[in-house]
Amino acid sequence: MDEEFKIYTKGGDRGETSLLGGTRVAKSHERVEAYGNLDELNSFIGLIRDQDIRPHYKEILIRIQENLFIAEALIARDPDKSPRTLPALSEQEITLLEREIDAMNEELAPLRNFILPGGHPIVSICHIARTVCRRAERSLIRLKATSPVDEIILRLINRLSDYFFVLARKVAKDLGATETAWEPGKSGK
Repeated sequence: MDEEFKIYTKGGDRGETSLLGGTRVAKSHERVEAYGNLDELNSFIGLIRDQDIRPHYKEILIRIQENLFIAEALIARDPDKSPRTLPALSEQEITLLEREIDAMNEELAPLRNFILPGGHPIVSICHIARTVCRRAERSLIRLKATSPVDEIILRLINRLSDYFFVLARKVAKDLGATETAWEPGKSGK
């Protein structure tokens, strides 16, 4: 019988954690920051998935969450040690996102202005996921300046932020929510 996975280990009580491979680092380490941002993104995706949206979106979101878990594991790995074999991300996942973006865009009016986030709570959650995704991307780029980061992770995260922008617009259309264009100077201030 498998041993039960214990949630608390007390190993982080002094502000450190272990990377995959066993190396201890500060919880403020760039690598921990990067996979923490991916984890936060994954949680917001779960919140989108829990909303009343089309089943197809939910299926794609589950696949995205699974891919983010893979990305988190790859980032949490100590690059100087070889822990057990981890799953890999494939180019197919990026292609899927591009196809989904293109399919949604075909049903949307062309963009002529920036869009103000909002219009419906689900749309707003999609925009939050987009901005958390952008933060995750920035943290991965900072990490890449000092340590290896698999290029496919960077491409996946970059495409994901585009996906969430278009998903927000498509969900707004599906729900009949108003999409507010940003028009500088129009507010009268």
